[in-house]
Amino acid sequence: MLRGLVRFASVFAVLAGAACTAVAAEGVEQLLAIGPSKDNPRNGEGDIIELEDGRLALVYTRFRGGGSDHAPADLAMRISGDGGKTWSDDRILVPNEGDRNVMSVSLLRETRDGEILVFYLRKNDPNDDCLLYVRRSGDELETVGEPVCATPVPGYQVVNNDRVIQLQSGRLLVAAAHHTNAEGKFTGYGVPIGYYSDDGGHSWKAGKPVYPLHQKPELLLQEPGLVELKDGRVWMFMRTGHGCQYGCHSSDQGTTWTEPEPIQALASPRSPATIERIPWTGGLLCVWNDHTGWHNHPPAPRRSPLAMKISNDEGKTWTKSRVLGGHPNGSYCYMSMTFLDDRVLLSYYAPGGLHVVSLSKDWVLAE
Repeated sequence: MLRGLVRFASVFAVLAGAACTAVAAEGVEQLLAIGPSKDNPRNGEGDIIELEDGRLALVYTRFRGGGSDHAPADLAMRISGDGGKTWSDDRILVPNEGDRNVMSVSLLRETRDGEILVFYLRKNDPNDDCLLYVRRSGDELETVGEPVCATPVPGYQVVNNDRVIQLQSGRLLVAAAHHTNAEGKFTGYGVPIGYYSDDGGHSWKAGKPVYPLHQKPELLLQEPGLVELKDGRVWMFMRTGHGCQYGCHSSDQGTTWTEPEPIQALASPRSPATIERIPWTGGLLCVWNDHTGWHNHPPAPRRSPLAMKISNDEGKTWTKSRVLGGHPNGSYCYMSMTFLDDRVLLSYYAPGGLHVVSLSKDWVLAE
């Protein structure tokens, strides 16, 4: 997502612009695949939320006029009233308001007032102007309010889809990777920064960067994500070019961070992971590109296979991973995770399109 379009293939059926049902394994069902077209060459970076009446809302990046990260794009929404079996046509929820595009949506229901917050990147310049904004909806995404900047430090800042969390304290927290160097140019060496709001997303403050801004660290840190641990610390995990995910911790709700260290159990290419709390058990579910070699995939730059594993001790140890999509020449990335009563919905980006898969509770928790 940082600087170019990855080309790939998928083990699942791709039906451009239409819903499909393809059972890859008992308990695993593909609900939707939105493929590319001539005028809509790329779809991806989405998130899903359950509305108050039980319907599902999917919001995703709908590119037009090109497939690069900087091509024009809007945020499109589809609604399902039958659990994801069928979906409405696209409705543009946030039209392109950037000089380049809007993309990478995160949906979050604010616990204090129940409003849905819609976070997204507004991209104006590929070197020094890409910031996260948030709009509010008090009518279940029928309408959205005016945008508020959630990353109030100038620069090119990357926030993936499904990345904003709300802590037990009520604080909203997001981590962005700042990629503008001292000369005002894009650099791959991101500096993660935590941004937080204590008033429900109406105003935002910046915490202390993991490294000083404009200092090129030895580590290539990109596309951070967050999960709150049971002891109150926040765990930040990041994609790197060093063979595995890296992680660091905050003991003050995202204001300061420890030194990043490798997460050896999450061997991966330069590709992001998504880690979220499992509401059924309290464990952590990770979906990422497993490069441990357990699945006959030697280390390589490809973002494959897509796999999941569980930790029941706050990331200290993990179960053996299980493959969700494993074509050796495939690529799977930019996942979102939405837990329902008896299943979890995953969206991910593959062959130019957006896919939505349902995993049953029993399948996820099976040994």
